[in-house]
Amino acid sequence: MSGIKKLAGQTLWYGLSSIAARLINYLLTPYLTYKLSIEIYGEQSLIYSFIPFMNVVFTYGMETAFFRFSTNKDQQQVYNTTSISLIISTLFLSALLILFRIPIAMALQIDANPEYIILAAAIIGIDALCGIPFAKLRQENKPLKFAFIKIGGILVVVFTTYFFISICPNFLANNPTHWMAQYYHADWAVGYILLANLIQNIIVLLLLSKEFFGFEWKFNKALWKEIMVYSLPLIIVGFGGMINEVFDRLMLGWLAPVSSIKAAKTEVAIYSACYKLSILITLAVQAFRMGAEPFFFKQSQASNAPKVYARVMKLFVITLCFMFLMVVLYLDIWKQFIRNPNMWVGLQVVPILLLANMFLGIYYNLSVWYKLSNKTMAGALITIIGAAITLGINWFFIPYFSYLACAWATFICYGTMMVISFIWGQKAYPIPYAWKKLIAYIAIVVTIFFIQKGLLYFYDPIWFKLSTGTLLLAVFTWFILLVEQKEFKKLPVIGKYI
Repeated sequence: MSGIKKLAGQTLWYGLSSIAARLINYLLTPYLTYKLSIEIYGEQSLIYSFIPFMNVVFTYGMETAFFRFSTNKDQQQVYNTTSISLIISTLFLSALLILFRIPIAMALQIDANPEYIILAAAIIGIDALCGIPFAKLRQENKPLKFAFIKIGGILVVVFTTYFFISICPNFLANNPTHWMAQYYHADWAVGYILLANLIQNIIVLLLLSKEFFGFEWKFNKALWKEIMVYSLPLIIVGFGGMINEVFDRLMLGWLAPVSSIKAAKTEVAIYSACYKLSILITLAVQAFRMGAEPFFFKQSQASNAPKVYARVMKLFVITLCFMFLMVVLYLDIWKQFIRNPNMWVGLQVVPILLLANMFLGIYYNLSVWYKLSNKTMAGALITIIGAAITLGINWFFIPYFSYLACAWATFICYGTMMVISFIWGQKAYPIPYAWKKLIAYIAIVVTIFFIQKGLLYFYDPIWFKLSTGTLLLAVFTWFILLVEQKEFKKLPVIGKYI
């Protein structure tokens, strides 16, 4: 169980700091859905669907490659080579984005503001430059600095966003002759959100300056070729992943069954806001990824590695099951996270997206087999299949079912990727997952959701919703503790209370 203790510690420090950072960032959602019109919120969602795509291109799998090659190569050489490669490519790719900003803005339906693409290019470029320094902190086990920078950066973006969206207009309304009035434009809200993000990234890069400048200008060409052979398929994995994760919002903007661009942006805004309600699962997956990637590579040398991976999977799925119930059983509380009631019409997609992200988390856990066996092309192929499913379902069904098609496309995509990875992985790198038990747990929580939904069909005051939700959650908790009592007793901290 020492391996799981180690993963728990890494997840606590690196994962929870990332969770805290993302949670603080998510807290901007109620603020922005309250302050911005639905159309402007949709516009912001479109530009922030584009940025993750380009993050994949700019980083081209270098972070994972850094962890992989640092375990069996000279770490300083790996750091030098990956850092130099990213610096050169970032300058080139940023220049391309700026050069083609007008056609990109037209494709994103923000052609009135092509300057948004310049700000986005700067944000993406600095993000890419921060990737390897952050990885170095994780590799060297410096969790406090990692957490401080992650959380500090998000606090900066929250403050600067509030400054630009609330403080500035209120101040200028009372002081219309102030010099700032010449430069501040109230209709440039998305631009100020991007500017706040850029300020955050600059400060983060400054805080990482010691790590960033810790490389030497010694480029190992042979090592770089080896790294690229490993990492280039990860571009396909990452790019396909972004198609699965955010491209549906872009397609929704293009294909929504509405009569105007403004109405399409409204559909995007509703879907994007409701997607945020899968926050608990997405944060758990993010925490797991941050802690698991370096852990899996280090654990791979141990003789009991497959058993440890299987145990991690079981605990991970149980955690996701609880989080699924925490959201769907108390959705009337969670929906208050969206401060514009006009967006609540999209709440029907939340349970679908929660299950979809559960499948994604399981897939990330399963992906250990192709990363450890250097078969990253397998990961690329699985992701391509998922991307094809996403594109196909969205293309055919968005014109009829709008964002509901997006939710089901995400569900089917991640479910398919999960199944393919499991079947393929068991042949290439067998791991003794308790898969029958895990399927049963997922089926049980879905059944619990439908039980509550059936009860509420006949009687649905808020007190009854919360009471039935609490009762059903307690029943599931009792059931899991009964079935997994031996497993939980082995866990650090909570084991002594079981």
